[in-house]
Amino acid sequence: MNNRKIIVLDTTLRDGEQVPGAKLNVQQKLEVAQQLKRLNVDIIEAGFAASSLGDFQAIQQIVKSVGDSVSITALARAVKSDIDAVYESIKLAQNPLIHIVLGTSNVHVEKKFNRSKDAVMQMGVDAVKYAKTLLPNVQYSTEDAARSEFEYLWSTIEAVVKAGATMINVPDTVGFAVPEEFGDLIRRINERLKNLNDKVILSVHCHNDLGMATANTLSAVRNGADKVECTINGLGERAGNASLEEVVMGIKVRENYYNCHTDIETKEILRSSKLVSLLTGLDVQVNKAITGDNAFAHSSGIHQDGLLKDKNVYEIMSPEDIGGDSMELILTARSGRHAFKNAVEKMGFEPGDDEDFEQLFQQFLTLADSKKEVYDHDVFYLLTQHRDIPETDRQLFELESFQVISNELYPTATVVLKKGTETFTGTSVGDGPIDALYGVLKTLTGMDVELKDYKINSLSRGTEAVGRVSIRMEYQGKIFSGRAMDTDIIKASALAFLNGINAAVLDEQTVLR
Repeated sequence: MNNRKIIVLDTTLRDGEQVPGAKLNVQQKLEVAQQLKRLNVDIIEAGFAASSLGDFQAIQQIVKSVGDSVSITALARAVKSDIDAVYESIKLAQNPLIHIVLGTSNVHVEKKFNRSKDAVMQMGVDAVKYAKTLLPNVQYSTEDAARSEFEYLWSTIEAVVKAGATMINVPDTVGFAVPEEFGDLIRRINERLKNLNDKVILSVHCHNDLGMATANTLSAVRNGADKVECTINGLGERAGNASLEEVVMGIKVRENYYNCHTDIETKEILRSSKLVSLLTGLDVQVNKAITGDNAFAHSSGIHQDGLLKDKNVYEIMSPEDIGGDSMELILTARSGRHAFKNAVEKMGFEPGDDEDFEQLFQQFLTLADSKKEVYDHDVFYLLTQHRDIPETDRQLFELESFQVISNELYPTATVVLKKGTETFTGTSVGDGPIDALYGVLKTLTGMDVELKDYKINSLSRGTEAVGRVSIRMEYQGKIFSGRAMDTDIIKASALAFLNGINAAVLDEQTVLR
């Protein structure tokens, strides 16, 4: 048990893709598979080979793309034709694995198969024996194990291990289990399995219907599971699967408690999350553990004060651990003096004496009450106006006016910007209204930035809903963020882009100061 390695199987391309609307084409699946290789998962479950010709061919393409370095599997029911389809789709991989699934709970045996328990068990044994004639590595999943009678579940496991199964996967298929109960189930199976054949790997596959998939998975690891099955962003049937990023970081942050590790390259976690979100069109909730937009953002004054003194006060891991940017302090009306002072000093300004700073802070609170969120450029303008800095030195870009025309031929944007006393006007054509808008903004600001992320969310309902645009851009090797809110999403998009540009300008000015 001393710091053993936990095998990570990612099933985003099989279970994750079963989410309504998340269907990926072959090229998109290859992109995800290549990112999973960078993430260094041990096994990729690439699909359900017998479900369609498209799925079959996609699995073959994934094998050709990454199968030389990552173990590849695909799912089969306990029937010969399914097993043949899996074998034909994955046989060229360096380390192929056939995955067979068959229910063991009473409701599955009686309602789904309408057969006796012995007959269903024999189906599983026959399936494993046949799969073993094709490949040496066979995983057997006892579907709905968490609701199965223990002795029948164990009898099935014992029978399929004797038939040649090299991995036993225990799924909580409907998310029914609770951590203590599931951990105890795994402990009992593990004890018997090690006596039966200590070479067989014990695995778990948890669903999130009660919000306990990650907790159940970690409880299983604690009780002897050697392998976890997860998805990026917790995608999957209904409420989803155990989230890979949560399970992996749970093991990493609490390594002394779990006494184990994974080989996951955690700095690729955020990139993996964003890619899957982009390709499936399914947003990650902002407060999602590890990968949500707010996972490392802090707006409470008490929290910000503590973090500025020592990050360990309120952060148990750093955003850099998962490939993110440094922690983000969101300035709001709840932010305290310490956080505001930090923002002022970050721009290279002196906070001034106590009386002067207090006046500035009260102006900030007034602004924060009206704006919800205060950005770097807002702080800059507060400073320049409060300190009576000449107009010529206020070297940030302001949006004076804009017009965007959307059509199928030539989407066009015309923008008027102001910087200090200068005014800039320009027009650009793009692939769409936002592309045209960002094209003219890049030209007018003269800054060669590369847009990395563009995200829009509705913050309210109805025709007067406020849209919030969040972007990330790269300029001279550094990443800058921009956010803005408006009932006009085109305007919010322009302001968010300018906020990112101004953050880069302020960064340059701070360096010069």
